[in-house]
This record gives sequence, structure tokens and C-alpha cells, in this order.
Amino acid sequence: MANTIKSQQDILTKLNIHELHPMQEQAISVIESTTNTLLLSPTGSGKTLAFLLPIIATLDANNTNVQVLILVPSRELAIQIEQVARNMGSGFKINAVYGGRSMAKDKIELKHVPAILIGTPGRISDHFSNERFSLDSIKTIILDEFDKSLEVGFEYEMRGIINQLPNLNKRVLTSATQGVEVPSFVRFDKPTVLNYLKKKGVSKLTIQTVVAENKGKQQTLLDLLLHIGNEQGIIFCNLRDSIDQVSAYLEKNKISHACFSGGMEQKDRERSLIKFRNGTSQILLATDLAARGIDIPDMQYIIHYELPKALEEFTHRNGRTARAGAKGTAYVLKASKERLPDFISKKSPLDISKKAPYKPQFWETLFISGGRKDKISKGDIAGLFFKQGGINKDQLGIIELKQDCAFVAIPLAIASELVEKLNNTRLKKKKVRVTIL
Repeated sequence: MANTIKSQQDILTKLNIHELHPMQEQAISVIESTTNTLLLSPTGSGKTLAFLLPIIATLDANNTNVQVLILVPSRELAIQIEQVARNMGSGFKINAVYGGRSMAKDKIELKHVPAILIGTPGRISDHFSNERFSLDSIKTIILDEFDKSLEVGFEYEMRGIINQLPNLNKRVLTSATQGVEVPSFVRFDKPTVLNYLKKKGVSKLTIQTVVAENKGKQQTLLDLLLHIGNEQGIIFCNLRDSIDQVSAYLEKNKISHACFSGGMEQKDRERSLIKFRNGTSQILLATDLAARGIDIPDMQYIIHYELPKALEEFTHRNGRTARAGAKGTAYVLKASKERLPDFISKKSPLDISKKAPYKPQFWETLFISGGRKDKISKGDIAGLFFKQGGINKDQLGIIELKQDCAFVAIPLAIASELVEKLNNTRLKKKKVRVTIL
């Protein structure tokens, strides 16, 4: 089942982590020695590593069945955990399955059964119903962001999944929210609670109100972006229709951005995040789906283009900035007669008349039709761009390597030239297509 099994120290060395946070150290110790653990910790605090390290240590290298099941509320969180787990290089097979991706692809990957299976409740339930693997060896279940799974309507599937696991002896639940009731079907008796939501230091989040007086909200948003300058940030909307309208306005004004909402195809959502992470897109225009559970860097700011309807939404949106002791700003954009909810404090409006230097988009993203399954590494891709593409190290941006493809950030000015040079070339014995994403 596993190749060379790595120790915790080997894994941390591979991840270039010299020291764990206190939360991670305590969580590892408790999860290793406790049947039921509830881990409450802010978004972006390192919960994924905190539960993966101790569960990997419990895996049996001679067992060829699924041993650990991780249920998550969104496709993006499944992909994120899978990426972290693979980067750890533990030696164990790990797969993520989720709605919106080909069932045929799932079946191919599950023929070689993983030790750790990550997935959304709906897709996991489908695989259980079709008996694609044995359930007898699943002794650990992790419900990551379990409150979000309940919130988006996965209770029925979660109940069915847990009721089919006869040999569970370890349960780990995580959340970034206080006071959520754990349903009885989880059988979460006498859990050890690790609450790091109370232990946050003084927040360095600044909240600013921006009022659209005589101008419409779209023009005021543009003025705000030009006031902020060249920083990356997230603009939150409540509705998909609002995203479409704001996107058209930003495009008209040459503000590079990507969109992210539940109405998009999974492939398009993933590619929006890739372009945002690598700097091709300056702005992520998103619904509350982006408030947690997706893999993006810490933001210097977020903008509430449409006001959140509840304190929880406001808190999770704001949690995308001012993380881990860093500074950040949440801008609340309101129409002149729009009333702020009670949970948003009333402040003097920010003057955004002063404009910061603004530079147009610098990066572009190239798609490569080869990935891990073709034995291609990031080093192979870098070598192709240096040798055949003729670029230098400063011109090579972030490389994201997937199972069957890769994405590379390169300067916009040379994107077309590189496509011409590299399309239909060979990379590790495979002829690959290289196109602009």
C-alpha cells in the first residue's frame, strides 16, 4: 500500500516546517490519545496539518483498504486537503472525490484503494452505495468544517455514511465557529474540546465604511480599488447575478479579476483559484463560498460589496484577512440610504479620493497537458521553461502541478511567445500542449 513510510519529522522537513504552532502540537497529542476530539480554531490556523499528522501515524502500511475517511463541505476543501496530504509525502495513497468531477475518474483512482479518502458527503455516499471498497477498515473519521456541512444540507448523507461504519474508534470534528451543536448520529461521546477561538490575540483587523454618495456602487467600488492600489483582495457579493454585473464592470475598466461561485462548473472554479493564487488575477469576485475552506493566500483586504445578512457571514468573510497576527482591512461598501446591520459598527466614512499607483496585470497563466500521472515534476516544468523557453528565474512564477495537467504563471508580455516555443514539445517523453488558460 505504501512505498517508503515517513516519520513526522521527515514530513515536517519535506514541508520545510521547523516548528509547529502550540495549537498543532496540542491537537496532535490529543488526537493520538483520544477517541473523540473537537478542534475549534480560526480559519487559516493550520488545522489540516494538525489532524493529518496524528492520523497518518496510525495507518497500517500492510492494510490495503481505506483506513481514514475525511468528510468536507466543499469540493475546494477536498482538493486543498488532498494537496496538503500529498505534499507531506507520507508514502500512503490519498485521494479526494467530490461532485462536479467525472465519476469515471473516481472509479479509476479507487481501483487502487487509498489509505485516506477525502470527499464531499454526496459523492462519498454514492461510492458507499456502489460498494467500491470495503468499509471494515475505516476506524477514523474526520468531519472538517462539520458545521458548514450541516449548514449546506449534508446531514442526511453524513448520517447514512456514519451509520455504515461499524468499526469507528476515532472521531475528529473541526470548526472555525463557536457553539455549533454536534448531531447525535455522530456518536460524539465525551469529546476532548480544544478551543483556540478564545485564545486569539488582539485582532489587527481594521473595518472601514465606504459610502456611495452620488455615484453608484460599481463606480464607488472602482474608486476604492484605485485607492487601495495593487494589492490582491476578495470582493464579496451575496448573489451570482451581482458577480456577473460587477465582473462586466471590472472587465470594462481593465481590472484583472477571477469569479468564484457555486453556479460555476468545478473546473472553472478551480482555474479561478489557480489564477488568483499565482497573481494573474488581482481580485477574486466571490460569494460566501470563498469565505472559508478554500486554499488562497492571506489577503491584505476584503470588500463587502453587498452587506452580509448575518454576523457569522461577516466574521467568516473578514477571516480571509488579518490572519495569524498580520494586519488587514475589511471595507464595508454601502449605498447612501442603506442601513448597516447591527453587528457592523457605525463609523465615519473613509475618504477614498486619493488614488494609489496602479499597475496593470503583469502575470498570465499557461496550461500544460501533463501532470503527476505522467511522472512530470515541477522541476521538469521549470527546466522546460528555462531551456526551451529561454526565460530566467525571475520570469517563472508559481507552478501548480495536478494529476493530469499543470499551470504556470509567466509574465503577460511573453505569454504568446512562450506558447509558440513550447506547444507540442516533449516533457518527460510526453508530447504536451501548452496554451494560455
